[in-house]
Amino acid sequence: MNEKFINARWINTGFVHINSRSDRMPAPLFRREFEFDGNARKAEAFFCGLGWGELYLNGRKVGNRVLDPVVTQFDRRAGYVRYDLSGLLKKGKNVFGVILGNGWYNCSTNETWHFKTASWIDYPKFIFALELDGESVLVSDPSWKCLPTEGPIRFNELREGEHYDARREVDFSSPGFDDSAWTPAVIIPGPGGVLSEQTMPPCKVMGTRPLKEIAPGIFDAQVNMTGWARIRVSGASGSEVVLKYSEHLSGDGKDIDQSNISLYINEEEMQTDRYILKGEGIETWSPRFTYHGFRYVKAEITGNARLLDITGELVHTSFDLLTTFESSSPELNKLHEITLRSYVNNFTGIPTDCPHREKNGWTGDAQLAAETGLFHFDAASSYHDWLRTMADVQRPNGQFPGIVPSGGWGFNWGMGPAWDSAFILIPYYVWIYTGQTQIIEENYEAMKRYIRFLQTMDTDHLLAFGLGDWCHVDQKRICDVRITSTGYYYADVVAMKKFALLLGKEADAREWESLARNIFDSFNKTFYQGGGIYGKGEMTSLACALYQGLVPQEERQITAARLDETVRANGCRVDCGILGAKYIPRVLADFNYIDTAYAFITQSEFPGWGYWLKQGATTLWESWRGKDSQDHVMYGDIAAWMIQYPAGLTPLENAPGFAALEIAPKVPEKLTSLSVTSRTPRGNVQIRWQKTAFEFALDLTIPDGVPCQVTLPDGTKYQQTVPDKTYRCRI
Repeated sequence: MNEKFINARWINTGFVHINSRSDRMPAPLFRREFEFDGNARKAEAFFCGLGWGELYLNGRKVGNRVLDPVVTQFDRRAGYVRYDLSGLLKKGKNVFGVILGNGWYNCSTNETWHFKTASWIDYPKFIFALELDGESVLVSDPSWKCLPTEGPIRFNELREGEHYDARREVDFSSPGFDDSAWTPAVIIPGPGGVLSEQTMPPCKVMGTRPLKEIAPGIFDAQVNMTGWARIRVSGASGSEVVLKYSEHLSGDGKDIDQSNISLYINEEEMQTDRYILKGEGIETWSPRFTYHGFRYVKAEITGNARLLDITGELVHTSFDLLTTFESSSPELNKLHEITLRSYVNNFTGIPTDCPHREKNGWTGDAQLAAETGLFHFDAASSYHDWLRTMADVQRPNGQFPGIVPSGGWGFNWGMGPAWDSAFILIPYYVWIYTGQTQIIEENYEAMKRYIRFLQTMDTDHLLAFGLGDWCHVDQKRICDVRITSTGYYYADVVAMKKFALLLGKEADAREWESLARNIFDSFNKTFYQGGGIYGKGEMTSLACALYQGLVPQEERQITAARLDETVRANGCRVDCGILGAKYIPRVLADFNYIDTAYAFITQSEFPGWGYWLKQGATTLWESWRGKDSQDHVMYGDIAAWMIQYPAGLTPLENAPGFAALEIAPKVPEKLTSLSVTSRTPRGNVQIRWQKTAFEFALDLTIPDGVPCQVTLPDGTKYQQTVPDKTYRCRI
């Protein structure tokens, strides 16, 4: 037991799950009165409410966190939250209250991914401890009272929605409330995992968007967003407002269409909230224990009621924004905007694939978007917590599922090296972007087990399993899965050598170097056709070999030229899936084909990112045609590409955490200006450049005392030793 909870007990209402058909229950309420003498200088509460819990004190919610705690692999680990209550307690009688929702802990929805039969599933429960000046004075135990089934939240499910009956509201967490009819709480087994403090930023309501009525009862947020609708209503008691959420309209625009996001949910309703009025003036409500991905909301009213206002509330992890981007290209600016929106929409506690249809922590999506996240947000601690969950779900043989957390689904399909590599590559990215090594130190042995698992799966040092270049525009032209899977095998082993040297494990480093050499040789023996061509010359095959470092030095420029020629011959249109979408623009820019890379990202014909813009996309789509989810982040490396290449700011392996800088803008012909400001661990970097027909001018601000090498487009190099300097060159 965690020392903060040494005398505390897990408690709930006494209901336990018998099987996956156990009844769905309303959200339970709990309360506990206690006396405070007013002498403590510091008051802290420690609370874990599963699935999601809200803590109240004297009639008011404590803090502004929502959807807390963040989901973990509950039978291995559960996160508790620390609340600073200093100044909130009053002398005399105080009351703590708790409301518990199902969250990820008690998923009863019939869906594809088996969370309904997860090993941890049970009715909501919580554990609590209050410390005054470091001394435990109140804990969760049977002295708490509960209201098991009569509270106002009648139904709450992660993917289905929330039903609220305002007629059942009670001021249960205020002093003086009569709880004589309430029953004692019951000591219950916990979820099974260790308790550890949740240190990542919490989820919060991060903003609002007006919802514009575009047809009777149909409201438009103008962009895809994650969160819920807050309503203001008035009317007769018992009247009901039903809110249904979607990202599509019907063909005539008079209704919503959920068909593209409901295909894996085998329930009558999906993304639907219900509010029953109590009939006392103006009532304001939003859900507590669900969230939705949507652009459109349909509001239906039964009974005598009137909808006075409806507003979209954006909900996601409360990251600080680190980096801003603006350029002379409206297309590039818009792509940057919708990529960041896709990223935060898909980081509601954990990195997800989409915020509506699944909400699952797909590992491949996470690793492909990680550099965009680390360039633009203070996401390192969130990745740290999520990687702990990934370690918790790892099997003893080293294997991972494709989604984290997992109720048991994803070990036999949906995983593979490109996805599993999140466990090694995200720690690598965190290291070079922030300088932090804890995530590597904590997980090195588990990473080692994963490489051992890959060794049991390889044949002649090649891997043939995994999803490959997923969501390719044409599956008939997808590259051999052995190319991309072996590419990640090699990248993982190379990273492991670096980690071993970092941690002083020299024998391991020698082993990883030998294994990497064998993979390199086998890859080239099998896939290199000569003349710079790998595989069948597909864009992803060429770019993968270069991006992962599998091309011999003397052949690299030849293969890069082949890639440039292939992309241009296809009109710079996309001919890849999610893996190639990261490799291709980066490799082209690395080998100075910056104009081809720029055209590849911005061209507006199908297929491509620019085509999405032309179709009105406000977030990145799941497929190039757009028939599936329209809020995925797996194509989202392009925002990192904009900072690393046109702006020229690159994290350095030999100076992690931007301890030294290399600024080398690669300037597309069609781009005439750019401005980037980035808050690095060493201070702010500001890059502003303008280009005319004859001259390139760079204004650069760097943190004081940070070494910086500047390379201009004409190849001249400078060492900047002062915070602010302007550079010019002929072009």
